[in-house]
Amino acid sequence: MAKGTVAYKILQSHLVSGRLVPGEEIAIKIDQTLTQDATGTMAYLQFEAMGVDRVKTELSVSYIDHNMLQTDFKNPDDHKYLMSVAKRYGIWLSKPGNGICHQVHLERFAKPGKTLLGSDSHTPTAGGMGMIAIGAGGLDVASAMAGEPFYMKMPKIVGVKLTGKLPEWVTAKDIILELLRRLSVKGGVGKIFEYFGEGIKELSVPERATITNMGAELGATTSIFPSDEITRAYLRAQGREEDWIELLPDPDAEYDEVIEINLSELEPLIACPHSPDNVLPVREVEGIKVD
Repeated sequence: MAKGTVAYKILQSHLVSGRLVPGEEIAIKIDQTLTQDATGTMAYLQFEAMGVDRVKTELSVSYIDHNMLQTDFKNPDDHKYLMSVAKRYGIWLSKPGNGICHQVHLERFAKPGKTLLGSDSHTPTAGGMGMIAIGAGGLDVASAMAGEPFYMKMPKIVGVKLTGKLPEWVTAKDIILELLRRLSVKGGVGKIFEYFGEGIKELSVPERATITNMGAELGATTSIFPSDEITRAYLRAQGREEDWIELLPDPDAEYDEVIEINLSELEPLIACPHSPDNVLPVREVEGIKVD
């Protein structure tokens, strides 16, 4: 068991049933939910069928950001339905044009130490803020809005130790591409990736969120960074410093596995067709014509 890790602490504080032993079924309390219009319509139809008067979460947000085309009646009808559901059940609504759900949620609603369940595979973006943020099916999200816990098998917690500093022209995306190069698109199945080490001090919250967003490409349950002074500065810039709490791994935290990446040794990387794990150094594809 990866006791003392950030992920373990959040899961422990939200545990409803089960033991935090990899492979065993657990149920956790969900604080926030997120939907987008491509998946939200079905999720809210399922929620309405449950006969609940209002959402039971601390916060639920319905984003209209995916299906923007208005070439016939289908998308507008969905959007009108989503607006009516939000008003009826106490759900925040992000209207078309406000921005992509993951970025807006990171800026306006994500909170360190909380849990988020979203009907989108890239919900783990909010892990850059120190949340346990998991992508799930619409029925799971509907159940969470009705106050039910989320059931899953306890993942392994993999520590990704970052050391060194990013060289010039190397970005946060190269960090997650390096993991994809090493592990493949199936290398994260049944795992939470928790980033730690001196190297995380080099990364802003948006850079951290870039990494946790693409953890989905690893097949990971989610990815997470600690909540530190960098997190605090980001929340201060967003005008909500009161949402900050410090959430760090214990000095003697134990991970189920540890992967080390020396940032100083990275170079610009690129994912080639037709898979995110088909990663090569940019220098090796220089000169290839792109049609």
